[in-house]
Amino acid sequence: GYHANRWKNLLIPYSSPKKAYFDTSDHDPFCMYNYLLDITTWNKNIRRGFIKVKIIDYAGNTVESQMNSEASTFQQYKRVKILTGFHRDIEKIAKISLTFSTKTLIGPKHKLRILQMKLKSLNNPER
Repeated sequence: GYHANRWKNLLIPYSSPKKAYFDTSDHDPFCMYNYLLDITTWNKNIRRGFIKVKIIDYAGNTVESQMNSEASTFQQYKRVKILTGFHRDIEKIAKISLTFSTKTLIGPKHKLRILQMKLKSLNNPER
């Protein structure tokens, strides 16, 4: 992705036409910080639902992602990759919290048992 304030300098040198898509937030300064959430679950039954991610730094600052618009399917020992965005960047993460929701008001509540999880910054891949 390209930061909106630098897109011209990055795209103009290309001779062929390019499309550029910019993610924005509804919070000032309107930029999004994207992360790739890579999850492996160990539930025996298939679970389908939505993940919300909350990250906290060592000073206690918290930022929460938006709920994904499409449900993900979680199967035992299968990796699922989810693109998630935050309106603010947290440089040194102390804690990660996930909330799993099926968005149904009736019926049984299900837990999502996480075997392995990795959160990678796409804006700062060296982290």
